[in-house]
Amino acid sequence: MKRSEINALPVTGDVSFRQRAIEPKRTALILIDLQKGEYTPEKVKAEPQEKYFWDRLANTVIPNTQRLMAACRGAGVEVMFTTVECLTLDGRDRGLDYKVSGFFVPKGAWEAQVLDELKPLPNEIQIPKSSSSVFVSTNIDYILRNLGIEYVILVGIVTDQCVDSAVRDFCDANYMVTLVTDCCATHTQERHDASIRAIKGYCRQRTTDQLLTEIDGLRRQAAE
Repeated sequence: MKRSEINALPVTGDVSFRQRAIEPKRTALILIDLQKGEYTPEKVKAEPQEKYFWDRLANTVIPNTQRLMAACRGAGVEVMFTTVECLTLDGRDRGLDYKVSGFFVPKGAWEAQVLDELKPLPNEIQIPKSSSSVFVSTNIDYILRNLGIEYVILVGIVTDQCVDSAVRDFCDANYMVTLVTDCCATHTQERHDASIRAIKGYCRQRTTDQLLTEIDGLRRQAAE
């Protein structure tokens, strides 16, 4: 983005500005909480009532995210990961909500590792967080600004909690946000759809196929 483009926005606003395509070298794809502690064969077996969630992860979120990661890496988009993980072994640094809710992943725990299907490359960044909002409990804003990032693409779980919080916070921190709607999941389709509707004003929303088409077009333009 150019400062002149931002300064040219009218006082009354221009919501079409939010729909602009990413600039790959200034963009980060951020995977939110797609970690081993959230999706294991043991949990799938122990919680059959969550069948919708498990199926959504296995059949939609993970395969779509794999495709998106490959495209982003090929286009020079930074790929990053946030996972729930304390900075301590006893969880004393967790936010109050995580303490009340019982969300506890000790420092260095296996549960904090990214899912094997979405494993980071050696030089990709993984940031531990101890609250729903990645902005509240991490230095991600500082890191992204050091990397020259202006656009973020968000995927992960769960749609109406940590993902929703990230969308709003990134928007308020002056990033251009793209939410990939079929790379996210929560515990019911109704909850997912309601969240997608509620945060529509904070981000542009694309399916995996739509964003892959955009990235491919940008790569072709750069090669001409």
